[in-house]
Amino acid sequence: MKYIYTSLHILVIVGFYLIGEQLQDFFNIPLPGSIIGFLLLFTALMLRIYRLEWIESGAHFVLAFLPLYFIPATVGVIEYGELFSGKGILLIPIVMVSTFLSMASAGWVSQYAAKRKERSD
Repeated sequence: MKYIYTSLHILVIVGFYLIGEQLQDFFNIPLPGSIIGFLLLFTALMLRIYRLEWIESGAHFVLAFLPLYFIPATVGVIEYGELFSGKGILLIPIVMVSTFLSMASAGWVSQYAAKRKERSD
């Protein structure tokens, strides 16, 4: 039964993605449809139109495989070896600093959200 629930949760997430794609095509919005779908899902969750429990196990399942999505991008960097020759080596510290800043800001936002949820409960 757990597999059926997880499958349904994934279908709901994909449904929000498809709705975002359709809205992007229909209104010719200069934003990717996946981002529009994500914003719709985020809005529905924040306004409590859609409950987190209704997609939670599907989201955990998809997130478990998230690192696999980065492998093609990492392998694709090999094709741009000439970019790293010369001054391209400066990209390494830039990527490291931006990654650290992204991780830090995500941590701060999640801590803020957790504290806010604690206060509301």
